[in-house]
Amino acid sequence: MNIAYYLVLFLHIVACLFLISVVLLQQGKSQDLASAFGGGGTQTAFGPRGSANVLSRATTVLAGLFMVTSLALSMLRPHESSILDRVNGPSPAPGASAAAPIKTVPASAAPATTVPAAPATTPASPAAR
Repeated sequence: MNIAYYLVLFLHIVACLFLISVVLLQQGKSQDLASAFGGGGTQTAFGPRGSANVLSRATTVLAGLFMVTSLALSMLRPHESSILDRVNGPSPAPGASAAAPIKTVPASAAPATTVPAAPATTPASPAAR
């Protein structure tokens, strides 16, 4: 087993969980308690955007880590068969024909088969019963 793949997979899962929690902990823009009651004083003190706090910096770092681990996982993944190989069958070896040749038999060489006729039966009439 490839230890680097599982290490990157572990880092990826941890980054995903922390990224989800950090994003959910952040407040929306202008959605604090003071703005709900008409107090927009916080926007004028720090400017329209405000300073980047710990949660926004953590979001940036975790998003970068998520992207890097995603790329690393795509390069380090074990080379197993994909779902397309299982549906379409294994790919042919290089240089081999993709399909087996179909053998055709001329009509004159094909054996003649006869189908026996079914015995003729007549349905019983209701009066004969």
